[in-house]
Amino acid sequence: MAEATLSRVADMLGDEAQDLLEHECKLSKDQLHLPGSDFVDRVWRDSDRNPRVLRNMQALFDAGRLGGSGYLSILPVDQGIEHTGGNSFAPNPIYFDPANIVELAIEGGCNGVASTFGVLGSIARTYAHKIPFILKLNHNELLSYPNQYDQVPFTRIEDAYNMGCVGVGATVYWGSQESRRQLQEISEMFSYAHELGMVTILWCYVRNADFKINGTNYEASADLTGQANHLGVTIEADIIKAKQPTVNGGFKKMREERDGSYAKLDERIYSDLMTDHPIDMTRYQVVNSYMGRCGLINSGGASGDNDLHQAVRTAVINKRAGGMGLISGRKAFQKPMEDGVELLNSIQDVYLDDDITVA
Repeated sequence: MAEATLSRVADMLGDEAQDLLEHECKLSKDQLHLPGSDFVDRVWRDSDRNPRVLRNMQALFDAGRLGGSGYLSILPVDQGIEHTGGNSFAPNPIYFDPANIVELAIEGGCNGVASTFGVLGSIARTYAHKIPFILKLNHNELLSYPNQYDQVPFTRIEDAYNMGCVGVGATVYWGSQESRRQLQEISEMFSYAHELGMVTILWCYVRNADFKINGTNYEASADLTGQANHLGVTIEADIIKAKQPTVNGGFKKMREERDGSYAKLDERIYSDLMTDHPIDMTRYQVVNSYMGRCGLINSGGASGDNDLHQAVRTAVINKRAGGMGLISGRKAFQKPMEDGVELLNSIQDVYLDDDITVA
């Protein structure tokens, strides 16, 4: 089975197969806290997380096709708010109905489903005992004019607790003018969530128009996103959700083009800790998440013409970097349900294949 899966993955990766499947990272995997069936016991048991948090964390790890592996496959659907309902669900209108969102997560073998207060609250009595719920606490909205890009709370921690959620999620736009307010809001909400026994997942996004320099978007830079992750685990996120880096050198470019005193950097970031290889850059995200103590799950990104290939590629990079899984939404729900299930299962197959190793 593993050999067949590896062959299929190699076929999907095409010309990149050897480079991605055989790469060895600059920073040794021996320094990382890697995912595994004993992750909660091995990594979190001696932390300040109370027994209820550990129980819910274990429940999340034990669910779905990846149950018992230490890896996570989560379906996130908050795009009805973040990107407007019409834009998000026009490709497949059945997902205007929250029940179909949860059915996709169940049929797709996910560890959990992350969505809005309205979505999860509308079907909680039917599904909260069938698949772990993660309530997304804050959102951007695109109806105000002019459009603003800010994350504000839409619900309370008690609401997540009352509907039986195992965890909560939130976004901070690191680097934005609003980020200091957001981190204070979410730090307080995460503290209360832990008190009530729920796992915390932080959507760590770098967001500032000034990070776009000479046609390159350094919001996706390994060094900037790595620091965003480091800030995220500092407010006690248990799991970090981030976009995979596609470029490097954001701190250097900001100092060259914008402000010579911006932030701090050490050239050994680029010479000793990583290269420009996508697995090395993603490992730097893992490193900044306390060497993997806080699991890194990467996002699947927007849907497009070659979603299956892109999803599998992202999963291979994440796993080989030492990450904990994928959180993929639009690639799965913006297509017929059977195709969405196939995509989610293909992602999971990467993590179930012992021949795809940590680099």
